[in-house]
Amino acid sequence: MKKYYFVLLVFVALSCSKTDEFEIPNTVDPISEEVAVQDFMWKAMNFWYFWQDEVPDLADDRFENTNEGREAYTSFLASEENPADFFDRKLKFIEDRFSFYNSDYRELTNSLAGISRSNGVQFGLVRFADRQNLFGYVRYILPNSDGATKDIQRGDLFIGVDGQPLTEDNYINLLFGDNSTYTLNMATFVNGEVTPNDEEVTLTKQEAFAENPVFIAKTFEIGNEKIGYLMYNKFTNEYDDNLYDAFVAFESSGVNNLIVDLRYNPGGSVNTTRLLASMIYGTNTSDLFLRKRYNDKIQAQRSTSQLEVYFADRVGSRTINSLELPKVYVLTTRSSASASELLINSLEPYTDVVQIGDVTRGKNEFSTTLVDDRENSYLYNPSRVNKINPNNQWAIQPLLGRNENAEGFSDFTSGLVPDIEQKEDLSNLGALGDQNEPLLARAIQEITGLSGKRSFTVKTPIDIMGSSQMTEPLHNKMIDDTHYNLN
Repeated sequence: MKKYYFVLLVFVALSCSKTDEFEIPNTVDPISEEVAVQDFMWKAMNFWYFWQDEVPDLADDRFENTNEGREAYTSFLASEENPADFFDRKLKFIEDRFSFYNSDYRELTNSLAGISRSNGVQFGLVRFADRQNLFGYVRYILPNSDGATKDIQRGDLFIGVDGQPLTEDNYINLLFGDNSTYTLNMATFVNGEVTPNDEEVTLTKQEAFAENPVFIAKTFEIGNEKIGYLMYNKFTNEYDDNLYDAFVAFESSGVNNLIVDLRYNPGGSVNTTRLLASMIYGTNTSDLFLRKRYNDKIQAQRSTSQLEVYFADRVGSRTINSLELPKVYVLTTRSSASASELLINSLEPYTDVVQIGDVTRGKNEFSTTLVDDRENSYLYNPSRVNKINPNNQWAIQPLLGRNENAEGFSDFTSGLVPDIEQKEDLSNLGALGDQNEPLLARAIQEITGLSGKRSFTVKTPIDIMGSSQMTEPLHNKMIDDTHYNLN
């Protein structure tokens, strides 16, 4: 069974539409409208934030509802002119690595739906051992993207952008800046060294690019085993039907073993995670999938039924025909985070999860999108955008709590440790979906018991420090969009 280094982050997007869902305590109002954004941030964090009682400036009695108290509150809000600085410096708990914000809630919510600006080249970033420079390696290319039309593929290396060597100081600006077009300076792996090769690849980011997270779904028939293989790269609920169709195909093929490849999956929708778990394990809606743990203020207002989420039997109006597998194989790396870890953790009480690869990222808190809509407890709801304060378009995405599995376990902030350790090898990445690709081959060997003469020795293990997904809102997030009774 699973060994654990303790970790997990979750990211929640609740959408309540009723004004009486939560009882927000009386709060102090500022005497100036110039601090409206900071006022929204403080009030939303005071109510929702998981670590509210750990931040003295968020205490319920921090400001008295008197003239002097309102003046003090206004001065506090004005202490940081930039709302971003106010959020980071005044409201966040020191151990909080993942709460964030956006000055435009529309941009944030679009990106959570898998819509972004992308050239389609998904890459990892690695530090050189002896210096502050970095190099990138291509993980995969998204179909129908600009990258798919260029001479670039999995395993290709690059060391610079527009003639500038990548470093820890400039890589964010060069790769994730406002420039829609850039040129990668390519390299080759020769005798264990990353060596420039004078080749270049120019790429252009497409606006509103939508990524289907079901990257590969196929079946292998090896001996008496029919092995389903799913490479799933984001838990994006807009593509739940695609995920459903993949499992319909697995069932039609008579799959009796399943490999779920989450090696590059940074997280996403909690409800999609629940649906995937149900397709794998079963559709008994009395089986507990997760239990939410909020701050004391929220927890006291929720009933047991409002804190618990169960396995599902439908995707929309379509009935799930689960594979009902007693064992599932999951491929992971340090890029597997949040909802990926939730899938593993929530399946553990019910089925044998064999984790193969590297230790996961370790994210065990969830968050949600909050906007300036006090009547809806600050919860973002797309049907209420006309209720959001028109003078404040900011959104915040604070951590709200933790998700426990049916056994009450949630503490794995150092990552989920694999049963079989097998890091990706820079000198032997292989082709994704090919049964000889090292991680997939290791899982197939575990299923079939056919070891042959193959060695799985990793000559050049990859230890990433970043990836092409690191600036996306879904990165290391768990969005709780589960549907349950809030009345």
